[in-house]
Amino acid sequence: MALQWLSLVATMWLQSINGTNSNFPAYSSELKRILSISQLQLNNLASASDAGKLLGWISGLAAAYFPLWLVLLIGSILGLVGYGVQFLFLADRVSSLSYWHIFLLTVLAGNSICWINTVCYIIAIRNFPLDRQIAVSLSTSYVGLSAKLYTNIVDVVAPTSGAERAKAFLLLNSVLPVIVCVVAAPLARNVDGGKSRKLTRGFSTMFVITIVSGLFAVVTSLGSVVSRFMPKYMVLVGMIAVLFLPLVVPLVERFREKIQQKCLIVVHDEGLASIENGEKSSDTQRNILEIGVVEEIGAKVMVRRVEFWLYFFVYLFGATLGLVYLNNLGQIAESRGCSGTSSLVSLSSAFSFFGRLLPSLLDYFFPKSKRGLSRAGAMGAVMAPMCGAFFLLLNTHDVSLYASTAIIGICTGAITSISVSTTTQLFGAKNFGVNHNILVSNIPIGLSCLETLLHCSTTEGGSGMPPEKGIALVQNATRPLSSYGVLYVY
Repeated sequence: MALQWLSLVATMWLQSINGTNSNFPAYSSELKRILSISQLQLNNLASASDAGKLLGWISGLAAAYFPLWLVLLIGSILGLVGYGVQFLFLADRVSSLSYWHIFLLTVLAGNSICWINTVCYIIAIRNFPLDRQIAVSLSTSYVGLSAKLYTNIVDVVAPTSGAERAKAFLLLNSVLPVIVCVVAAPLARNVDGGKSRKLTRGFSTMFVITIVSGLFAVVTSLGSVVSRFMPKYMVLVGMIAVLFLPLVVPLVERFREKIQQKCLIVVHDEGLASIENGEKSSDTQRNILEIGVVEEIGAKVMVRRVEFWLYFFVYLFGATLGLVYLNNLGQIAESRGCSGTSSLVSLSSAFSFFGRLLPSLLDYFFPKSKRGLSRAGAMGAVMAPMCGAFFLLLNTHDVSLYASTAIIGICTGAITSISVSTTTQLFGAKNFGVNHNILVSNIPIGLSCLETLLHCSTTEGGSGMPPEKGIALVQNATRPLSSYGVLYVY
């Protein structure tokens, strides 16, 4: 059980450095200046990272045939190449890159994220079969800390110069995932913990640690307040410390195993007491109750099922739309005359973090046997407040913008987390790597559709200003988003 917990901690570390695409705004202005490109071309570069998800299924295929540690290292190397060459370009070590070279490198870097995600999902699903939703939600919530971690490091290394900060972000994007992947590679494997059991005390501790980590990230994001009491290097030290806190669980479990020479098993109720006595029938019933008997479906069969396409479009008009909104948050804030862009980004990141954590809390306190809502039903329920948030944007007051951003952030994070378990529930866990990456390919499709709508709204019915200037684009940013809100109701 100590190795099981250690593998979960490894996925948390991997997710905490896997949000490299969220750092794009930090160096995009330098790319725009050096390449002399338009705002529309810069927007396309921002979408290029998500376009890498179109080839995410390759990582799932690799995970089916290669060891997970090798898949992890391949993903980190792809990121090293994608971001590393861009760093050399900004550092004037490479001088012959065109716009399309940068575009393809960004696609490659975006694809590297899929490889690391796939490994994290598979580890959580296989090593915690009875608690897969809780394990997946705990690990994926740490993606919300990724931008915060990178920003804290850059604040210490390059606190003022914009050009130096851009180089620092790209260097970290290329090197840090490789370092963490090398450290986590020995733990990227299936752990045979014997019979699957509820790990109550460990998960309770993990929840406390994760919530504390999220609160620390939120509080230290309030720069004007924190700078009076904590220097930047202390914030970075604190951030690294909270990332190491989850190690408490496997260390304590290892200590118990040493002392007792066996795992400490917490029995929930009298019905599970028979597990201690080794009654196989009770264990089998427990597995059926928690996991359910699902058919293992391959990708070819899956894409011919009606369930897949319903699921595909639910995700497209749910999490994907939320991601599009959050990716364009800076432009939307500018179009509404809101000056607090950085606070909005921090707010969205924090609520996305807790949104990803929310499904695991619900699964922990309200297990499937005590609730009547399926995973797919939970996704539909979460989409309802997101729909209202888009309509709330019709109000021009800043309070509405902040409230909508918080709601969309938490709903997007929750849907992203729930979708992992939904994929295994609908199509089985055996081919999860390929199946789920095919599903999330709708993210670049959704981005492309919205960019087209934005471009049409500015050229046909907008202010008449050319989209290259960027202002006409952001003036109509909320118009197509509100139109999507109507589609939710339909």
